[in-house]
Amino acid sequence: MQKASTDNQAAAKDIKLLVLDIDGTIAGHSNTISEPVKQAILAAQARGIQVAIATGRMYRSALCFHQDIGSTLPLMAYQGAWIQDPNTQKIHRHWVVSREIAHQLLDYFEKPELRSLLSVHFYINDRLYVRELTKETKIYAERSGVIPIPVGDLRQALTNEPTKILALSDDIDVIDKLLGNLRCQYTPAELYLTTSVATFFEATNASVNKGTAVRYLAEELLGLELANVMAIGDNFNDLEMLEYVGLGVAMGNAPTGVQAIAKWVAPSVEQDGAAVAIEKFLL
Repeated sequence: MQKASTDNQAAAKDIKLLVLDIDGTIAGHSNTISEPVKQAILAAQARGIQVAIATGRMYRSALCFHQDIGSTLPLMAYQGAWIQDPNTQKIHRHWVVSREIAHQLLDYFEKPELRSLLSVHFYINDRLYVRELTKETKIYAERSGVIPIPVGDLRQALTNEPTKILALSDDIDVIDKLLGNLRCQYTPAELYLTTSVATFFEATNASVNKGTAVRYLAEELLGLELANVMAIGDNFNDLEMLEYVGLGVAMGNAPTGVQAIAKWVAPSVEQDGAAVAIEKFLL
């Protein structure tokens, strides 16, 4: 665990917004927020610090966590592609993937050498469409608390543009290769590609990432500066967010590449690392 520098300690006094990832950060194997983490979040809010969630999850899947911590801010879902205020139902942002690119990705996923290795998910209007109910999809749906809609040919679902496209595989090497190959085919100006866990390949609109989402929330909606924001995350889809904020904290269970760009590394999610970070810097 890294030692906090005096700069970090000084910066902590300026924090007015805390942004939290869900999976691997405030929710571990139990898929719930532990009592120590919840109490630390409530204590931060009692000190006047606003708390928001930024997640790769669907809006409907993340909503219970948003409510559990009593957040009054808009919820940043789908890596920030969908930002909605649950209190007013106002959708601040909904950036989608074009149908053309969605068709191209589907063609790629359905190549003979890949088709049997991947479970493909299309997220359209906050609903989950799948080709079929695979084992991986069932596990995902149970954890997410959503009901997948099997449609056979996913092209049938593309009457509307998807918010996010996800490909799952138990084989981490398959996902790594997929990410590498598609990053060669699409520039960052065409598509945002990331992994939220090692077995999830995710694609969204090129303008989407948690960094741009948090910037919008902090600067445009709340009138804050990056020095006023602390964020905690655990995976590669948190990189932009951790780099943007004044105080970026990585979890102990984060890959080394994510830990390397953080200002501080907390204990793992199963050790209530988010609570340790909140207590260290904000309480």
